[in-house]
Amino acid sequence: MNEVQVAIIGAGPIGLELAVAFKQLQVDYLHLEARQIGHTISWYPRQVRFFSSADRIAIAGVPIPSADQSKPTGEDYLAYLRAICQMFDLQVHTFERVMAIRRTGDGFELGTERADGTRTYRARYVVVAVGDMAGPRRLQIPGQDLPHVDHYFNEPHRYFATRLLIVGGRNSAVEAAIRCQRAGARVALSYRRGEFDRQAVKYWLAPEIQMLIRTGQIDFYPRTVPVRIGPGRVWLRPVDTAEAAQLELEADFVLLLVGYQMDPTLFRIAGVKLAGPNQAPCFDADTMQTNVPGIFVAGTAAAGTQNRFRLFIENCHGHVGRIVKAITGRDCPFGARDLTTSSRYRLPET
Repeated sequence: MNEVQVAIIGAGPIGLELAVAFKQLQVDYLHLEARQIGHTISWYPRQVRFFSSADRIAIAGVPIPSADQSKPTGEDYLAYLRAICQMFDLQVHTFERVMAIRRTGDGFELGTERADGTRTYRARYVVVAVGDMAGPRRLQIPGQDLPHVDHYFNEPHRYFATRLLIVGGRNSAVEAAIRCQRAGARVALSYRRGEFDRQAVKYWLAPEIQMLIRTGQIDFYPRTVPVRIGPGRVWLRPVDTAEAAQLELEADFVLLLVGYQMDPTLFRIAGVKLAGPNQAPCFDADTMQTNVPGIFVAGTAAAGTQNRFRLFIENCHGHVGRIVKAITGRDCPFGARDLTTSSRYRLPET
């Protein structure tokens, strides 16, 4: 059985930043990731740009190079994360999923599964940095699993010269609608609200989607929700009427871009209390330690499933410094920035 001082679960940006800190402080740690490093970012649409500027999502004190000083794309950022792993010689156990966390004496026993079998590890401390977007929210309507229905938008070419219905009204849905319309799709957009939230849509996309709707290049169905999907058809229902009347639309493809949710499984099996509508783990904001002594949370997982985003990569750097201090008693070697002091970036109340 392998024994370490710290086990990090999750190899997104904040998990990797923690690994760099522990390695520089010569802390004996183990890093486990169920898929590949930066997995969530790997399913971002091709060439999509971050909300945040490069300096705010850079980790471990290493700048993100940019030829034109623009916001990084998902591809840029994944290349950057790979470079971080190589630069610091980080050893991440990718494609090894944690299945069990059990208290044993003054530490924890972790059971994992990988392609060649199972493994068991012991760690004095555990940091859960699994992110908040493990999978899509599901609408629980008939037809949502049909072959022409998807919860992820990859690239627009697939939808050229087709009728595409996009469900959602936040940034992912708006960006998909614009890009697919520009690629030659006939796009319809169904949104349960009457108008777009400017804080939830990139500032350079908001005027464009409004222009495309105003000029009839995108069909907009505000205050509607889908109730059934069939081959070539979708039925929408107005949200503000008790009438049973439904609107029937033709659609060759459907994108259900209504958000994503955290997987709380590891917190539950470890005994971490989840609270509030987001089912966010309870933790001490000064140390990031949960209600289970020895188990910490880092990154956007600290917010649970976010309906209105309050935690992002850029305002989670401070988690690294707090966790390092709590476990080692020392400061983070590269001075992890804490951006949670502004009102926009407060930690969620749990």
